[in-house]
Amino acid sequence: MQGIDIEPVSKWLAANIPGAVAPFTFQLIAGGRSNLTFKVVGADGTRFVLRRPPLGHVLATAHDMAREHRIIAAVGRTDVPVPPALGVCIDEAVNGAPFYVMGYVDGIVLDSPDRAATMPVALRVQASEHLIDVLADLHAVDVDQVGLGDLAKREGYVARQVKRWSTQWAQSKTRELPAIDEVARLLGERLPEQRGVVIAHGDYRFGNCLTDVAAGRIAAVLDWELCTLGDPLADVGYLGVYWYDGEAANTRANDPTSAGGFPSYPDLLQRYALRTGRDLSGIGYYVAFSCWRLAVISEGVYARYLHGAMGSQEGVEFETFKVGTEGLAERALEAMRRLS
Repeated sequence: MQGIDIEPVSKWLAANIPGAVAPFTFQLIAGGRSNLTFKVVGADGTRFVLRRPPLGHVLATAHDMAREHRIIAAVGRTDVPVPPALGVCIDEAVNGAPFYVMGYVDGIVLDSPDRAATMPVALRVQASEHLIDVLADLHAVDVDQVGLGDLAKREGYVARQVKRWSTQWAQSKTRELPAIDEVARLLGERLPEQRGVVIAHGDYRFGNCLTDVAAGRIAAVLDWELCTLGDPLADVGYLGVYWYDGEAANTRANDPTSAGGFPSYPDLLQRYALRTGRDLSGIGYYVAFSCWRLAVISEGVYARYLHGAMGSQEGVEFETFKVGTEGLAERALEAMRRLS
């Protein structure tokens, strides 16, 4: 199996993960666009999840498995629902790259309008409200109390992010896109004052959560590889990129909310503001920033695909990431221009 050296990985699992009984079966979980995620089933039927970096060409600062495992383990001590962190392997002799293992959580990843159909319309508002409540709970975690106070620098989040993703763009771009450079310039000129220091997930949306569709609740938050310490409004603005606003041009294929029955993005902002007491009047900047950052991330996925680093993922049209980068860059530019 591409990405899994079955014999040594199986030996490591049996020796290091409680309840893991060999032999194991491994299945690539569809939907991963960066780190590769595998469902692992033991001989007794116990299920686990294994995460490893993509194959081949990767950026030096990305895909830190030990860091991601540390975050999940820390957040798991709070009320924020995450899969149990079970173990991490940093010995690259085992599988050619570090990996970590977490418990398997039942739920549906709502990453398309079709997936939204698995949840009753009557529960879509409730699930959306719980999505916002979980985000508010995450932003209320005391970073020092859970042992993440040294995860990253605390101040200057957006400035650091603009610098980081500008560098990532320079390293991974497959062509020139003037809109990317222009938005980076505008973001740098209009840096907002940071609104506190929180655990910022970095990719928070329905598509990175497991939802209990029968209860209308978030069962677990996934994909913590972009997590850092930073401005809470960045997560709130990012959610706006993945929330249907009535504009067909802004619809994302992996956003379930265009299926109908979900609250509006302003409704979510109001609930978050009431839960946290934070002023969201400047959220437009963060939506623009999030569109721009996602454009850079999308380009990185496309570049890794061109380098053969994404493994074999049948049915995935990676050319859509190229087009998506362009659309997001233009959306970000338009959003920044509306702020002037």
